[in-house]
Amino acid sequence: MTTNELKFRTKKFSLEIIDLVEKLPNSIAGRTISNQIIRSGTSVGANYRAVCRARSDKEFISKMNIVLEEADETVFWLEIINEKKMLADLEIQNVLDEGNQLTAIFVSSLKTVNARLSISQSKI
Repeated sequence: MTTNELKFRTKKFSLEIIDLVEKLPNSIAGRTISNQIIRSGTSVGANYRAVCRARSDKEFISKMNIVLEEADETVFWLEIINEKKMLADLEIQNVLDEGNQLTAIFVSSLKTVNARLSISQSKI
């Protein structure tokens, strides 16, 4: 997957999170989860763009860890919404699947760069 394709996916994910938040109930729990997931879910795309501007492997790893953390938090809130049946399965399942896929992509990217970094450091 190219950088631009992943930029597109993370932006689309942010837009899907915004749409999902608009459907959450206007209750104390709904508003609290809305505030949390809107921050973490839209942060995935915004922070991934920063990853694309990393000037070194170390900076890439640092920034990508933030993206991973935000993606994982978003998946947590999506699971809560799903398990509490705050939305219909159909409304949340695709977003939850995409959150899990993005998280797996970020983990894989971090493993690749960490391995490359440790190989290059062992040669020193």
